[in-house]
Amino acid sequence: MKPFLSLAFISFLAATPAMADVAVSSPATGTTVSSPVHYTAFASSDSCSKGVASIGIYVDYRRVYVTPGARLNTSIALNPGTYHTVVEEWDRCGNASDTSVNLRVVAGQSGVSVRYPANNSTVASPVRYVASARASTCAKGVSAMGIYVNNRRVYVVPGASLNTSLPLNPGTYHTVVEEWDGCGGATITPVNLNVQSTGPGISSIQVACYPAVVAVNGTSSCHATVNGTGAYSSSVRWFASDGSITPAGFFNAPGSDARVEVTATSTQDSGKTGTATISVQSQTPATKHVVVVMEENQSYSSVVGNTASWPNLNNLIANGALPTHYFGNTHPSIGNYFELTTGQILTNNDNSTQVWNVDNIARRMLAAGVSFRIYAEGVSRGYVGGNTGAYLIRHEPFAMLSDIAGNQQVAYQHIWPFSQFAQDVANGTLPEFAYIVPDVNDDAHNGSPYQADNWLQSNVVARLYNSSAFAPGGDGLLIVDFDEAFDSDARYGGGQVSPVFWGPTVKPGYRQTSTTIYQHQSMLRTIMQALQLPNPPGAAATAPSMAEFFKQ
Repeated sequence: MKPFLSLAFISFLAATPAMADVAVSSPATGTTVSSPVHYTAFASSDSCSKGVASIGIYVDYRRVYVTPGARLNTSIALNPGTYHTVVEEWDRCGNASDTSVNLRVVAGQSGVSVRYPANNSTVASPVRYVASARASTCAKGVSAMGIYVNNRRVYVVPGASLNTSLPLNPGTYHTVVEEWDGCGGATITPVNLNVQSTGPGISSIQVACYPAVVAVNGTSSCHATVNGTGAYSSSVRWFASDGSITPAGFFNAPGSDARVEVTATSTQDSGKTGTATISVQSQTPATKHVVVVMEENQSYSSVVGNTASWPNLNNLIANGALPTHYFGNTHPSIGNYFELTTGQILTNNDNSTQVWNVDNIARRMLAAGVSFRIYAEGVSRGYVGGNTGAYLIRHEPFAMLSDIAGNQQVAYQHIWPFSQFAQDVANGTLPEFAYIVPDVNDDAHNGSPYQADNWLQSNVVARLYNSSAFAPGGDGLLIVDFDEAFDSDARYGGGQVSPVFWGPTVKPGYRQTSTTIYQHQSMLRTIMQALQLPNPPGAAATAPSMAEFFKQ
């Protein structure tokens, strides 16, 4: 059956893949929200000098909202249920990019929520009003909101959110924020105010949070600088759009990835606020023991659940973590191996033995002093020659990178026959990064999948079971990856494959819950994060991290 492609996805395929971004501030993907759902997003397109033309929202593959420009701030009425939504930008050069936001919408209580000003508060003019509304009993949602001052309507705006300032003379006021839904209903929230005369007061608030990027369940310290004239108060009230924040500004991050807006509001003048953004990101745990094994030419559907051909690997899947949206980059093999090590395909000529002088993970490990070894079946120590016996050089990309192939001493230090792997495991001398190259009879290229599965279990997995690095409390990480799917599957270039993560830091029994598309550049980025090597090369620099597969 042919895969179903959304309009957003088709636009994504047609877009220039580099240097375009849609940052969705709210809602966070994977969250539960009530209707109407408030979307806030910003788009950029550095690859197009003409900039972003428009930005819009798809709900279950149907476009429901478009606005010109690079910013989006609107509310969408959704019935209770589960939705796949996409925020997409279109630039003026014909390109597009998008960000998926998966949501569970629950029934909410109808009404008007006024963030500020607070009821019965004393404020200065102009008075800032920030409010939102929801109408769960009306499927058409909120049509408009407005403000009454002393029973006179002074402001109306379409939609379910309101953010404006009203000039009011000193005095006491009875104000009301009201919403009108699409079914003829309305609800109100009264806000009684004492507006003080202008003079000494708050002019501005700046907020800074450090660090600005934190791990899930991490912390950040936020500080507000209040500026004003006269004998003003520096006291603020803190608010965080996700997670929690203490009255002293100590932020506790939520348990999932999010972009959190932190707001400080003056207690003297609720119309004066400052904001800062904290990015909450899952982290790939640091390790001193990464082991990568490459298998050949198997599609996701031919591996996952196929216990007749891959019984041991399916057992590893059950005890490890499985990406379900991971794709090779190209057909045939060689380009996938280069993508995994350089972040670039470089060539699709499987017969090429060209030595490449490009940025790559070996160069980074050599510069940082990270120990590594390539364990290859069928070759002698330091071998950087071409095909020999059942060994294919295209399955060993390190032998075609100038940092190793161009220096025989370096090659001798880092390329080893596979027999050395068993000795290093037994002696507890595994390097920080181990790259295993089975020959074509043992990687499912020429031999059967069952043969490859048994070889993997007997020669790699069983040995690692006895390593302290892979015992509970250790930091060992085993990655079994496939270069490409069957040639009949060309999705995302190389078809869907089934890499597996296994080790003490991996979420046991986890299958991907996000809709993120991962490819070999993401695997390269994740490996380098685990080795604490910054700024991964090529496409890995902007590829999504695979941190969701690890314990946080």
